[in-house]
Amino acid sequence: MESTHEPADPIAKGVLATAKQSWHDLFIFKQRVVVTNELGETSTEWARPVPLRNPISLLAQLSARNWLFFIVGFLAWVADAYDFHALSIQQVKLAEFYNTTKTNISTAITLTLLLRSVGAAFFGLAGDKWGRKWPMVANMIVLGVLQIGTIYSVTFSDFLAVRALFGLFMGGVYGNAIAMALENSPPDARGLMSGILQQGYSLGYVIAACANLGVGGGDNSWKTVFWIGAGLSIGVGLVRCFFPESQQFLEARAAGKGQASASAFWKETKMMLAQEWKMCVYCIILMTWFNYYSHTSQDSYTTFMLTQKELDNDGASRASILMKVGACVGGTIIGYISQWFGRRRTIIVAALISGLIIPAWILPEGERSLSVTGFFMQFFVQGAWGVIPIHLNELSPPAFRSSFPGLTYQLGNMISSPSAQIVNAIAESHSVTSKSGKSVNAYGPTMGIATAIIATGIAVTTALGPEKRGREFEKTLPAGMNIIQGGKAVDDLEKGDSRDEKPVVGEVEGGNDGSGEKK
Repeated sequence: MESTHEPADPIAKGVLATAKQSWHDLFIFKQRVVVTNELGETSTEWARPVPLRNPISLLAQLSARNWLFFIVGFLAWVADAYDFHALSIQQVKLAEFYNTTKTNISTAITLTLLLRSVGAAFFGLAGDKWGRKWPMVANMIVLGVLQIGTIYSVTFSDFLAVRALFGLFMGGVYGNAIAMALENSPPDARGLMSGILQQGYSLGYVIAACANLGVGGGDNSWKTVFWIGAGLSIGVGLVRCFFPESQQFLEARAAGKGQASASAFWKETKMMLAQEWKMCVYCIILMTWFNYYSHTSQDSYTTFMLTQKELDNDGASRASILMKVGACVGGTIIGYISQWFGRRRTIIVAALISGLIIPAWILPEGERSLSVTGFFMQFFVQGAWGVIPIHLNELSPPAFRSSFPGLTYQLGNMISSPSAQIVNAIAESHSVTSKSGKSVNAYGPTMGIATAIIATGIAVTTALGPEKRGREFEKTLPAGMNIIQGGKAVDDLEKGDSRDEKPVVGEVEGGNDGSGEKK
């Protein structure tokens, strides 16, 4: 950010005041920032964002070590997404195998989403205390074993039990993966890297859809898709064993001269929750909207093409693949733009555009048309999602960048867990006439109306919420080491988040629409 040295009103305090200021700042391209001088005195002023940099030059800022951490985090997220989508895109096959309805099969998706928040809390806090490495290794290997357990589930009850346990371990991946990937990326490149990272989710879907296409529509073909997922998850876990702990975490621990005691860790955790509970609630609400957004627009889309649009398995799989290619492209481009345009503005624009193209998304007939409209729909849906990893990291209490994003994301997942069941239940209870004249389940209208409501909710929630673009969270010590600094107790974790005993000249921290850059 470039300072204009123009004074600005202080950062608002309180929910209503923050919402009012956030809405006002949304229409001012300059950013409201808090500046700390060499005497420790703070003031609020306006700063202007720097122009977008060449993405190639941003990628070149990452060292070989940075790339190593980013790729491992990305692959963990890809494998995690594959494991989830291996079920969602094969609901029709699984319903036939277990001789039940698609709505009952989607119960497994609900159970997975419900329990992910438990795993996010456990493995996220473990990542903040002991590091990102070993919690991730445990996550990935157990996920692979549970994929194998899914294959050997003889009864539908066994199937549901395994998928519920699967959800618990799946929940721990996101927080550690994005913390490790983004905290090792240079600040200027984080918008672009966030967009690329989030699309590991879409890439996991593409690989699962390709696997589904490759195995065909046979009765037991779904098992092969799960075997591939087991190999991916276990493989990533084993590869992670051979690479070191996150450099940022090691440097933070070294600056704190050792590892925090358990009592200090829990004391700081309680202090963080007491001070940041409003931010926690806001992020959970935002992530609830976002998880409804993705699950409603994608989980039943293959089923929609198979039933309402009457495509065969191969055609529906190809259209699904192209749909998620759009997600990968959109997430990368829109995440990159957010570095200049702002996290909130970018999310709002992407969400509103996705709402406007809903008719073009659900009305066409034929594989080619559905592929094109699905591509553009997911371009903007996952484009908005591409901003989320770095946005959540910047909004997080700095010492809790593994647990806070993972837990708020997974709690949003938990609240939105009935999304697939809701869509299936409503669609199966209503009917529309297909192109061939048959009466079929109304998946298109159900998904279209739900997505329009959700996109509007995202735009409103984001417009009234905070932003801390560019925040320099690297200076924070690991959780448990920030409550005592310079021999004195710290009563505000947001103010006491620097490793330096003296304030840094020109250091700024983002406000409602701010950023943290050095002048």
